[in-house]
Amino acid sequence: MKSPKLTPEHLGRRAVVYVRQSTQHQVVGNLESQRRQYALVELAREMGFEEVEVIDDDLGRSGSGSVERPGFERLFGELAGRDVGAIFCLEASRLARNGREWHMLLDMCAFVGALIAGPEGVYDPRNGDDRLLLGLKGSVAEYELTMLRQRAQKAIEAKAARGELQFCLPVGVCWADDGSIELNPDRRVQEAIRLVFAKYSELGSVRQTLLWFRQEQIPLPTRRFRSGGDNTKWALPTMHTISRIVTSPFYAGAYVWGRAEQKQGSRSETRTWHYKPIDKWRVLIRDHHPGYISWDEYLRIRQMKRDNTHRHANGRRKAGRGGKALLSGLLRCRRCGRRLNTTYSGRGNPYYRCIGDSRTTGGPSCIAFSGVNVDPVIAAELLAVVQQPALDAALAATDEFERRRQDAIRAVEVELEQARYQARLAERRYEQADPENRLVAAQLERRWNDALREVAAVDAKLAARREAERSTPLPDRAMLLALAADLPAVWHDERTDARTKQRIARILIEEILVDIDLEQGQVIMLIHWAGGRHSEAFAKRRRQGQHRLTTSKDAVDIIRRMAAYWDDSVIANTLNRLRLETATGLTWTAGRVRATRSKRGITDAAAAAKANQEPAVTLKEASVALGTSTITVRRLIKDGVLRAEQIVPYAPWRIPEAALTAPEVVAAVAATKQYVRRGPRQSKREELNLVIPGI
Repeated sequence: MKSPKLTPEHLGRRAVVYVRQSTQHQVVGNLESQRRQYALVELAREMGFEEVEVIDDDLGRSGSGSVERPGFERLFGELAGRDVGAIFCLEASRLARNGREWHMLLDMCAFVGALIAGPEGVYDPRNGDDRLLLGLKGSVAEYELTMLRQRAQKAIEAKAARGELQFCLPVGVCWADDGSIELNPDRRVQEAIRLVFAKYSELGSVRQTLLWFRQEQIPLPTRRFRSGGDNTKWALPTMHTISRIVTSPFYAGAYVWGRAEQKQGSRSETRTWHYKPIDKWRVLIRDHHPGYISWDEYLRIRQMKRDNTHRHANGRRKAGRGGKALLSGLLRCRRCGRRLNTTYSGRGNPYYRCIGDSRTTGGPSCIAFSGVNVDPVIAAELLAVVQQPALDAALAATDEFERRRQDAIRAVEVELEQARYQARLAERRYEQADPENRLVAAQLERRWNDALREVAAVDAKLAARREAERSTPLPDRAMLLALAADLPAVWHDERTDARTKQRIARILIEEILVDIDLEQGQVIMLIHWAGGRHSEAFAKRRRQGQHRLTTSKDAVDIIRRMAAYWDDSVIANTLNRLRLETATGLTWTAGRVRATRSKRGITDAAAAAKANQEPAVTLKEASVALGTSTITVRRLIKDGVLRAEQIVPYAPWRIPEAALTAPEVVAAVAATKQYVRRGPRQSKREELNLVIPGI
């Protein structure tokens, strides 16, 4: 069959056969369509083309324009080279299912003089009638695809609205034979899912739940896609596994469809999925099937997870999830109204900062201060509030500790039961095999041995956990009650979990408005309590250059004043008598005084003595010079007779040498020397026991 539209010029070029199927399912199952398209090669040869090329790069790719088609782009490239005389396709829908690409192809064929051919005939895009007919065929192909999609989508929506649309469910729930949803009949799977929800409610975050399961080496079920058999796979969880379980509404007994939507990216083939809020879900049927948790519990967990996400808007309060910062997510700047960010120093101390407009406009930050002094102030306020519930919390602590241990042991017990079942199943399969068929029997025997080793490993794991339980006694209830009575000791204990403190703070405190007073050197905090009450608190704020290990101002002043007259050992003794400590809480020594002077540029006594114009002596030296006791010298100083100076209490007295020769001092010393004791006084006992001669 040869068309009059085929000229020798067309036949002198190559013919291109374009083969396409929309989905991979069609590629695998609809083989007749492939045969018909590949048969166009013989049609092209019958029409007189000697060179025929097949382009089948787009098998399994839609022609709607939503995905890239490398074969179609290759076809355009060859058309541009003017080497193609005709394009053979089964129908217009194979070339394109959208008007944009279809008309681009027609324009390119008209420009280079290529024809479009198929079993129904040959068309020349430069001919008006053929161009009209080809345009109608392209429009019909596009309309046909649209109608098929709409019809299928409406059917899917109607079925989903009734809760009958079946799709892959999360592990732990499955489709029953009657089309309803039921819990997984495997009791191990059920207990594992319930344990995830229990631990998440207890620990408060996905990461902490993950760490607990990893620490206890408890595997969780995951979905494994394969044909036939059990699709459940047990493995240690990942962050994604825990997150998918706690956020799936199917575990709350709800049938959900249309939770996410695709949004078009900058390129036509780029699409991203975005989850919608609950009120935007297309189908939500509550109490549709049995669940592991209630709907209210699901909403609470959802809100908890949202609060744990620290990278959301600044206006939302954050949840406590560990770390030393007690007030992370609770502080709001009084100046700009933004939430304060929390960072940690190299020593792990919290630091709160309001970045203000620095990220958006490059402006300065609002306020910043350390949490070392702020957190204890708020902790004291909290302790005053929670003293009464402390006893109830202490009584529940023992039960909570025991429940944690039983959760881990119960998970291993269920795992052992499952392993024993798999071993029994492998044994039955081995016994049912024909002994003569050694290839099959050897394989079944190897599986049986693997199952027995798994049973032994899990059994040893369970024995180790029970031994650890026996070696770790339960907390003494009397001791816990005693600790609860002294709640501050429990709060400040290093073993107390930081998440517990943060949760207490978030239960009682709504938020805290903070500001700093540079003149007074303090942080001003307005506490908004959960009950609507407000209170104000203040904390010291270190000035610029200060830090936690800064020597106290009183100690530095004493060192500065005494360094001009006394050596470092005398200064150290004075500081110790005044009960002043170093920055690290140690007693003073001459070396530590010397280091403090060196750091702060304070001169020592030897250098300062040159500038000292008035010679002076100590208390002992003055007593030697006056020829009297130190007690007498102290009395003269106290009475104001002898001029002397003492920089601080417990410091040595400094007496000018000129004051020792003052007339009033000389007279006072001479008066004390005139008194001479006549002899020892008799005791009263000796006065009563007088001996009278002659009696």
